[in-house]
Amino acid sequence: MLETLIGESKALERAVAGEELSFQDGMELMDYDNLHLLGAAADISRQKLVGDNVTFTASSYLNYTNVCAASCQICAFYRKESDEDSYTLTPEQIEKRVSAAKSMGATEIHIVGGFHPKLSLDYYESMMKIIKKSHAELKIKAFTAAEIFFFAKLTKNSVKEVLSRLKDAGLDSLPGGGAELFHPEIRPEIARGKCSGQEWLDTMEQAHNLNIMSNATMLYGHIEKPKHVIDHLIKIRELQKKTNGFITFIPLKFSLENTELEQKNQMTQECSSIYDLKIVALSRLMLAGALNNISVYWVADGKKLAQVALAHGGNDLVGTAFSEEVYRAAGKSTSSSLGDLVNLVKEIKRKPVQRDTFFNILKTY
Repeated sequence: MLETLIGESKALERAVAGEELSFQDGMELMDYDNLHLLGAAADISRQKLVGDNVTFTASSYLNYTNVCAASCQICAFYRKESDEDSYTLTPEQIEKRVSAAKSMGATEIHIVGGFHPKLSLDYYESMMKIIKKSHAELKIKAFTAAEIFFFAKLTKNSVKEVLSRLKDAGLDSLPGGGAELFHPEIRPEIARGKCSGQEWLDTMEQAHNLNIMSNATMLYGHIEKPKHVIDHLIKIRELQKKTNGFITFIPLKFSLENTELEQKNQMTQECSSIYDLKIVALSRLMLAGALNNISVYWVADGKKLAQVALAHGGNDLVGTAFSEEVYRAAGKSTSSSLGDLVNLVKEIKRKPVQRDTFFNILKTY
């Protein structure tokens, strides 16, 4: 039945047949206006590749500083060192927060921050060591590829040296942030002062070659064009085929409030839920067979839309996101318990599964 209905789209036909989609296929699907069929095709692909489990982790988010040498147009979180509300945590303060997170049941600590112009590599190594010394069982997912590239530039070390030292100090994996959109046409318009798209990809490749696995993300719903989205997905797919180092792909909805794009009236409202669902479905279909975990970030989407996105190709909810400060700075509610996520999944008749950082199953509900 579905095969008959999708006959009008050659790209969708190829997707349902399990073929790898080209740039042109992706562009066709970006322009395809039957979201029901697109979502159904993505959901069939999801079911074939990963089944009916919906995974999530007990994660705690920790931002060690909001001081940043960059000034991204998409960010509401960054501050300059002279700002009254700027902060930088000591490794000891970080360890106390980690201890509190562990007492709440966290199995993973997600650590990111701004590009602080004065912190040494010793600071980041001390952070890893003090956490691992007291909480050896916790997985540390820390520092985006953009941060790693900045550390290397600031400290005059190679990216490989920075990654190796952090791994030796206790780093387990990298989060996927800082990717935004890779295309050189759009990146300067949204990520002023951040590494280029190619530098992000090169940093991730070096991490994967050191057996440091990572997530991957894409920031959408701002001033991008369809070609920027498809370009991004294909570049993620090509690196994954080379290294197999990405754990999951997380499309991130742009949150407008308190950003430069809002203040300069470049945007007046966030993207539609229709577009959110299209991006999740496209992510599933473009990455199918290469990167098979597609995460729905409920913090940005909201829990109700997240449920619908899980029926449009998603198979993961990322995690509980205790203390998520970046989205909170942009006006989003950011906390949830494991019980909340279990109920969210059960309501859509799927199977809730708690996982660890690397998608090993910890508990089935």
